[in-house]
Amino acid sequence: MTGASGTVHWVGAGLSTGSGLARLCESAARVRLWHRTEDRAAHALAARGLTGRAEPRAYTPDALSAELAPGDVVVSMLPAPEHAGLLAACVARRAHFACSSYVSDAVLEQVPAARAAGLVVLTEAGLDPGIDHLFAHSLVARAREAVGDGTAATYRLTSYCGGVPADPNDFRYRFSWAPLGVLNALRSPARYIDNGAETTTDRPWEATRRHTIEGEAFEAYPNRDSLPFVEQYELPAAWKPSTFVRGTLRLDGWLRAWDGVFAELRRGDDERIAALAQELADRYPTTEKDRDRVVLEVSLDVRGAGGVSWSGGYLLDMVGDEEESAMARCVSRPLALGVRHILDGSLPPGLSRAAQSAARSEQWLRELVPEGVEFTLRVSR
Repeated sequence: MTGASGTVHWVGAGLSTGSGLARLCESAARVRLWHRTEDRAAHALAARGLTGRAEPRAYTPDALSAELAPGDVVVSMLPAPEHAGLLAACVARRAHFACSSYVSDAVLEQVPAARAAGLVVLTEAGLDPGIDHLFAHSLVARAREAVGDGTAATYRLTSYCGGVPADPNDFRYRFSWAPLGVLNALRSPARYIDNGAETTTDRPWEATRRHTIEGEAFEAYPNRDSLPFVEQYELPAAWKPSTFVRGTLRLDGWLRAWDGVFAELRRGDDERIAALAQELADRYPTTEKDRDRVVLEVSLDVRGAGGVSWSGGYLLDMVGDEEESAMARCVSRPLALGVRHILDGSLPPGLSRAAQSAARSEQWLRELVPEGVEFTLRVSR
């Protein structure tokens, strides 16, 4: 293990950079915020009350590499395609790496070299992915204890997360992360299990269904590839899924409000979709008066032979305030927690996710509550 130096490089100050940055200013020996220009980095620090507590820097890959020292930690808040390049710089300079995004093939290819250098590569340590994994691991562990690994059973696991306006608008949405990323996610096929069968949809929004949480109606659709998480969540082989889906939550009426957007997605090329993303961002800007809302619900229902059953679910429902958006808090606080675990040497070299096991998930959930990330758990049999 390459010991942590105590210096953290936070790269990017976009919509998801919240109070997690401030928490690292309390625990790290030195924090540098890298942004497009030094003035923008300084302005971002001032807006968060961190002037003098972190050092502003103008980001370029070469400038960052020049300041990296062995044992430093690089936190990437850049778009996911840029993570691999940052990780390569980290490996070359013997620095640890952390982000909140899914593990890409380009990142995976570099994990052996990072491990050999004694470096931590922390991924999927935000909201979704991140807290959703923690919830799922905890529920599966509780169900396994109640039902038994060897008991034949069927189960239904759903994990839905969404950032929505706290005060609904006609568009039924406000962008809480990059608009182009939102649109491109809708263009990516989704694979999941429905009625016991593997199902794939090329246009995820066409699989949108009504979903009720605490009596409130939402719309939910599958995204990405849910199937690898059956193994990652350590569901017993004796249990067979009737439903297994990880997806996105939207306000009721979203499908109808976005009908024109979907028409563009069906026929548009990359250039047109990029232009559409900018048009939508301009048409539906998020102002300082707007408040966002994050809703994350993970539920597991198991029905075993002989009438044995177990049901449980986690719910996180948070509204942003004047200090930060709910999305920024739910992404940056878990990520900062993971970085602190790199700093204290408790994460092993190589690839780590926020949730590698049920035990670690329970630990992180306990630690997130005093961080201002609150949630509820319900269990029934």
